[in-house]
Amino acid sequence: MPQAEPSVRRSFLLPLLLIGSVVLVLSIAVAITIGPADLSVADVYRITFEHMGFGSSGVSRIKDGIVWELRLPRTLLAAVCGAGLALCGAIMQSLLRNPLADPFVLGISSGASTGAVLVAVLGIGSGMYSLSTGAFVGAVFSFLLVMLLAAGAGGGTDRVVLAGVAGTQLFSALTSFIVISSADAEQTRGVLFWLLGSLGGADWGDVMMCGIVCAIGIVVCLLYSSALDAFTFGNDAAASLGVSVKWIRIVLLVITALITATLVSAAGAIGFVGLVLPHAARFLVGARHRRLLPTTVLVGAIFMVWVDAIARTVFQPQEIPVGVVTALIGVPAFAVILFRMRRTR
Repeated sequence: MPQAEPSVRRSFLLPLLLIGSVVLVLSIAVAITIGPADLSVADVYRITFEHMGFGSSGVSRIKDGIVWELRLPRTLLAAVCGAGLALCGAIMQSLLRNPLADPFVLGISSGASTGAVLVAVLGIGSGMYSLSTGAFVGAVFSFLLVMLLAAGAGGGTDRVVLAGVAGTQLFSALTSFIVISSADAEQTRGVLFWLLGSLGGADWGDVMMCGIVCAIGIVVCLLYSSALDAFTFGNDAAASLGVSVKWIRIVLLVITALITATLVSAAGAIGFVGLVLPHAARFLVGARHRRLLPTTVLVGAIFMVWVDAIARTVFQPQEIPVGVVTALIGVPAFAVILFRMRRTR
């Protein structure tokens, strides 16, 4: 098992999670007020409580609509996406024993992109499927293909990574081919914006769907936190400690794939969240997964709330895809993490 973490980190965890939860709630409220509408944090809370059945907000219908129909579901979806992608990144890095692994290493993002493009550009199943449904189906199909390739190659974490690389390249090529050969200028712009991550079309249905899937995923991953600690030293060491290596890997890979597929289908491909934030959480609370996973979830949620606020306001009225902002922030942050890792060796 991993070495015991310093007691100061153990005693620091509960206050950290409480402070993180408060910061998340305040971040959501403040982020909603950012924009051209004249809103205050008090307005946000009053409108929210009114829709929950607690009194009257006393604000105009326009402000009520801006908060309840536009900004609140979008900001909540940003928090859910950040939490889910960061969680998946932490799980993938532990399962694959690769600090560069992230939720998209299984080809899920590229498969979702292909599914979305098939609906948006070619109109396949457009009468029955929305773009989100097409993205989800494509993500699940790509994950199954990658798992079949990995199993055919003999299994193992390195085979999963290689199969994921192959799947990513395959579906990225298919997406590019469809867009180049069939899309007009307007379709190409819309698809590109979605591929880079967009929360502009968020609604309460997206929030509920993604929130439920992520909540279930968080619970399942926490139940296997001890097993994830054992994976740190490899499959043989985990098996010697009584861990059912094959079964747990399958369960966690499936959970990770479902969370990622659901989030990508709702918000597009948002990179670097699952790659960088687990490292930041490890710096705060150490490598033990019972502490790492909830911390990663909170850090990811707070991060994405502010990334979305930046994306929709910094160049008003033009909106930047959130994936662009995460990359611009994530690359320098990841460079700092790499240098810190080098100095601690």
